[in-house]
Amino acid sequence: MDRALLADFLRARREALQPEEVGLPRGARRRTGGLRREEVAVLAGMSADYYSRLEQKRGPMPSEQILAAVARALRLSAGEREHLFALGGHAAPRRARADERVGPAVRTIAERLADTPAIVFSRFGEALLQTPAAVALFGDYTRFDGLSRYLVYRWFTDPAQRAIYPPEDHEVRGRVFTVDLRAAYTSDPAGVAGEIVEALLAVSPEFAEVWRRHEVDVTHHHELKRYRHPVLGELELFSRRLVDPDEGQDLLVFMAEPGSASEAKLRQLIVLAGGEA
Repeated sequence: MDRALLADFLRARREALQPEEVGLPRGARRRTGGLRREEVAVLAGMSADYYSRLEQKRGPMPSEQILAAVARALRLSAGEREHLFALGGHAAPRRARADERVGPAVRTIAERLADTPAIVFSRFGEALLQTPAAVALFGDYTRFDGLSRYLVYRWFTDPAQRAIYPPEDHEVRGRVFTVDLRAAYTSDPAGVAGEIVEALLAVSPEFAEVWRRHEVDVTHHHELKRYRHPVLGELELFSRRLVDPDEGQDLLVFMAEPGSASEAKLRQLIVLAGGEA
């Protein structure tokens, strides 16, 4: 355990977190930004004296439960959480696989859609779970690491991501993905969404131009979309979104017009996914 570095890290993260980000009022008497020690203690469910001693380099070695509570209170990212545990003298808990983070209600629905393309996304656009039909249609979105986990990041940095859409649809797709990112950024500018925005502004002039428009809605967002498949060719599909506000997750389901050529292609897709037509 490194008490000095632990104290410095806790102080830095506390001062960087604003009251509004954790649902606390700023109040007229607050002279500086960041949270107070007492506020972090309340959010973590511990005494203010105990937390203060951690920041003053004189606390005992914290338990894994204490570190987990502090990580939640300070809204630490997965990487920051691992760093906190290392400073506190513990191995960080195993990171959950993406599909392990799916809420039980959404998971149950998705599992009953095995013969339908469906994807569970986090509010930042990370694919947490795909049905076999969705993997057959789009490829495995859960295989990526780093910022490439997020669909909007891949859209502006990886040409392969655009191959599933006809080129003439790329402009509106980029605007739609940016609108979704802005919604997440508005509620979490200092978190994951802010990290994605900062990274894209640094590497993608196209994203920077779309971002400057400050669009918050795009016409035809939920209308019929065209997708390109290497075996089946072009499919026209609707997408419908089921939102789980408690988990911050969306279940996106893809459907074709009854009796259409695309519906017939979806049935072929089930065969490609290893199911029965």
